[in-house]
Amino acid sequence: MSTELFLLIGCLALMDTLSLTVAGFYFAVGVSLMLGLVFLLEIISGVFQNRIVSWIVFIIGAILFIASFYVPTKKNSDLPSPKSKSILSMVALGFTTSLIEVGTAFPYFAAIGIMTTSNLSWMEWSSILAGYNLIMVMPSILLFLFYLLFGRRMQKPLKKLRVKIANNTGSALSWIMCIVGIILMFNSLDYL
Repeated sequence: MSTELFLLIGCLALMDTLSLTVAGFYFAVGVSLMLGLVFLLEIISGVFQNRIVSWIVFIIGAILFIASFYVPTKKNSDLPSPKSKSILSMVALGFTTSLIEVGTAFPYFAAIGIMTTSNLSWMEWSSILAGYNLIMVMPSILLFLFYLLFGRRMQKPLKKLRVKIANNTGSALSWIMCIVGIILMFNSLDYL
């Protein structure tokens, strides 16, 4: 396993720290894809080498890139409170978010594709996948640990952080749309 590969997958994991998904769910999806991705890539690779499909992917990428400049930013510090604070409701929210978001997990799928084409042993790719998922949820874990350690003193900074994140969701979405659009356009250029 090369350092370049390790750094590339690490950067994709850092890019994915904006997710709110459950790491266990992502890990399970990643393992499933790693175990069957070679078979799926052989079937799907022919489809993406088609000129019409490449043009469609290019157009989607261009639309995402252009639309990224028009994402409205919202400045509203009046945040809703959760209706339930039970652990079961938080797990249900995380699982639902995972199901919805797994279809748009471009950095994660890119990392899995890179690992698949790098001919890694199962020990290497499972370790990398576990590390990726750990990096992905690290900001949330750190915030939770700070809250446990400092209790009420963390309430005010966490509320400010929550307001800041809520006010800048349009900006983050804009960046993600821009990056995904560029990736789609560049990946389709070979077959246009």
